[in-house]
Amino acid sequence: MAFEKEKFEVARKVDFNKGEVTVECNLSAGSSVAKILSLSVEGYVLSSETLNGVVNYSGAVDLKLVVLGEDGEINSTCSTCPFSSKFESGEIQNGQDAFVKVKVIDYNVESIGGEMVKVGVMLEQSGFLLSNREVACLACHDDDICLKQDEMTLIKYLGFSKSEATVESEINLRENIKKVLLTESHVLVRNVDTGVGFVSVSGDVISRVLYLNEDDKFESGYVNDTFKEEVELSSCTRESFVEGDAYVKQESVVTEIVQDEKGGKIVVKVPITISARAYEEGKRGVIQDLYSTKNELNVTTESFSMTRVSPLDIVEGKIEGSLSLEEEHPRVDKLLFNGGNSLTVTNAYINDGEITIEGIAKTSVVYLNDEDSSLHSVQLDVPFVLSDKFSEEEGGSLYIDATLNDVDVVVKKGREIYYDAKVKASVNYCHDEAQGVISDASALDEYGKKDYAMEVIFAPAGEDLWTVAKKAKVKEEQIVAQNPEVIFPTTDYTPLVLFYQRVE
Repeated sequence: MAFEKEKFEVARKVDFNKGEVTVECNLSAGSSVAKILSLSVEGYVLSSETLNGVVNYSGAVDLKLVVLGEDGEINSTCSTCPFSSKFESGEIQNGQDAFVKVKVIDYNVESIGGEMVKVGVMLEQSGFLLSNREVACLACHDDDICLKQDEMTLIKYLGFSKSEATVESEINLRENIKKVLLTESHVLVRNVDTGVGFVSVSGDVISRVLYLNEDDKFESGYVNDTFKEEVELSSCTRESFVEGDAYVKQESVVTEIVQDEKGGKIVVKVPITISARAYEEGKRGVIQDLYSTKNELNVTTESFSMTRVSPLDIVEGKIEGSLSLEEEHPRVDKLLFNGGNSLTVTNAYINDGEITIEGIAKTSVVYLNDEDSSLHSVQLDVPFVLSDKFSEEEGGSLYIDATLNDVDVVVKKGREIYYDAKVKASVNYCHDEAQGVISDASALDEYGKKDYAMEVIFAPAGEDLWTVAKKAKVKEEQIVAQNPEVIFPTTDYTPLVLFYQRVE
């Protein structure tokens, strides 16, 4: 029997087991530090290497500090702390593409000594492996083998590519600027489109600048800009579908002051790294069922899963919260500024046609107490929940990137701090589809020779032609030719007459 073995490929995304990485960062503030007023911490991954059983990766933690010096001056510093970590699993194989993400889940100033500051940062590492899995299937051209074929939709991974771009934005002011203290920039992908040989990724770049004006007053401003970057990916076509994400290296953000007699402006140059992954959907004919008219068959089936990704979705909302100062903190007589604005997504799930995103927003509030004319800082942690309609079903994997915008902090009655902000989240979703295919078959014993020329068989109501023919071990066309009045599937218990060529 002429059985042939063939293969096809399907995309497979496998999540890493999440874990925690602790990074110890030592940085210099440039001068002796009396107090840390705000701290911004961001983590990102620079490169990864996939070997059999392990994914090694390297990344960095960017830290931005606003400090009160021993000389009474408020200054800021930015530093990068490199680190490395790994994932280990028996599923990891050389040649797979690894996509690793880290997010800051906690940080703590462990010590201050002169101009040196030690910060402990706890990161959550996550991500996934992406590759094509080979699936064995069967082909046959033997006249004695009857085939029931089906067209299967298959998803194949095409590859990924990275690109870098710089988004330049301006904040125009009517006042002169003495010093920029802090720039916090973030990027959010809003749309991903495909073309021939490239992926177009677009989104928002949001920067908040904290500065001191010529009257020694703290001011801040947001600038919202957009980007659109084409990432080369030669295997892409207009029919491909894609995922995309981006991040900012905080230490590489450049903030420039431009001033003239009419006032000043702040120019922010934000470098972003963009990544795109592409897939294609295709059709393939496969054998769904088979039988032989001469032999018993031993048939092997193989089940497999392939990953289907969904279009990018955006969820937006507001975060509101408050904090009552504990007795150990002096009252707020004058709010100066806030910094270290960030948020962490702690959970996301789908239920009853809605997506829910949970997390914690953070900011450091710096204020003045008139009683002793001293500066104080308190961290505000605000839990939040976002919900929106979502068309996908439960059971898949959610990958969330989120950023803050328009953070505002207000103090009432000296001890109540109110927090208000907008949040935007991009949602990448994928799920596994389980399929099965006949992967092998072999012939066993021949059927016994029929010693009769005619046979009457009976088909129950609702039986289709394929099922009747397979049970009788004859070809479908024989049943149709010898029983032309019968319509399938049958509506009643139906007798069928089969004639055989008798060989003496």
